[in-house]
Amino acid sequence: MKGMGNALVLAGGALTVASCVSPQEAPRRPNVVFILADDLGWGDLSCYGQRLFQTPNIDALASNGMRFTQCYSGTTVSAPSRSCLITGTHSGHTPIRGNLELEPEGQFPLPEGSASLFQDFKAAGYTTGAFGKWGLGYIGTSGDPQEQGVDQFFGYNCQKLAHSYYPDHLWENDTRIELDIEGPYGSGVYAPDLIHEKALSFLDEAVSSGQPFFLWYPTTIPHAELLVPQDSIFQRFKGRYPETPYHGIDDGIYFRRGGYCSQEYPHATFAAMVSRLDAYVGDLVHHLKELGVYDNTLILFSSDNGPHQEGGADPEFFDSNGPWRGYKRDVYEGGIRVPMIVSWKGHVRAGTESNLACSFWDLMPTFRELTGVASADGLDGISLLPLLEGRKGQQEHDYLYFEFQELGGRQAVRQGPWKLVHLDIRSEAPRYELYNLDQDPGETHDLSADNPEILSRLRQIMTEAHTPNPDFPVLPGESPSAAGN
Repeated sequence: MKGMGNALVLAGGALTVASCVSPQEAPRRPNVVFILADDLGWGDLSCYGQRLFQTPNIDALASNGMRFTQCYSGTTVSAPSRSCLITGTHSGHTPIRGNLELEPEGQFPLPEGSASLFQDFKAAGYTTGAFGKWGLGYIGTSGDPQEQGVDQFFGYNCQKLAHSYYPDHLWENDTRIELDIEGPYGSGVYAPDLIHEKALSFLDEAVSSGQPFFLWYPTTIPHAELLVPQDSIFQRFKGRYPETPYHGIDDGIYFRRGGYCSQEYPHATFAAMVSRLDAYVGDLVHHLKELGVYDNTLILFSSDNGPHQEGGADPEFFDSNGPWRGYKRDVYEGGIRVPMIVSWKGHVRAGTESNLACSFWDLMPTFRELTGVASADGLDGISLLPLLEGRKGQQEHDYLYFEFQELGGRQAVRQGPWKLVHLDIRSEAPRYELYNLDQDPGETHDLSADNPEILSRLRQIMTEAHTPNPDFPVLPGESPSAAGN
């Protein structure tokens, strides 16, 4: 098994980098590695303020690159946030706006012909790989990773199955890979380790081919359930924190289809999970250096939304949302403001910080400019490449818009320091809340009654930014189609 140098020890022994590929001459176009954590909060990284454990490898990315302080995810839950990222559209336009479960396994598929990061990279001559959680269409549908331009996929197709860290199967392209589930739960294959191993093999093959590569690494860590191998990483944290055991579902079919297992040490386990992710990041960077391509690789790290509260997770204990109000499923800052770090030797100045307000839908225009793929109408983002390269001419957004169909419907718009939140939209008592983030970053003082003109302007933006989608109703009167039931 390949792995994390000296950082990670599994039950089978130490994982070490073992490349059989000779370093290749760096291609003119940069490689791209995009690591996307799952439900990792702003405050879950030590370079963003975490004090109860450290993330030295992710911190090193920040030290060697640019740390963003006003980056927003696509929206506040997994599938639509990924849809915004992959299609370059905000959640009022993106095709997937909720976590709808469809039979036989998976979520609502990205439609045929939709814009795709992976198709862009392929058009530029890149080899593309995705390793981790997909959640944008079952195998054989238009949302199948290979239909969206992914050359190699390995991991979870279905988000619900991805709640389990010891699943009974994963997918390798269109082949179902059965995993050993004999014995007590937790004694088989820890899926993130296996997925990580496959990602390293992809790097070997891509470098050997001589083509530039785009590696998307959407890990499931630290999404609930809370579970990690009982190895040296976990042992560092066991007994360090006060613990209240979590009692979950430990048997039955639902356990492997969305339920969360019991956990005697939820705090230690959460810290160990994020630390394991940090070890993966360090291993990826080390492997890029071993292959001789690190200097020509842009590395991006972020999270798909704010921190979760399920499965025994305790974001208040770890201050996972940092200074922001709210968690996953909220359109307050804590649900949508996420860490983002970009490292690219010789291009992004080391140790820099940006307060540019940006979001996931800016990454497609950025990558298009990076690779020379012709731009197209229909995108909501702006290229961040001038900022990353320290050039003049960086555009700024007039506003950022977010919506979420669940919990009665929620919307938010950010324009300058002003943030308007629209809650309980489809209820009998919808409400608006207006905040000045410069003066009140914690969104504690509603200023809507004192600022009618600003309230009116931002309400108009909400109206204009939202395009109805019958599969994901937000406003009153928007009925779900049969496909969305």
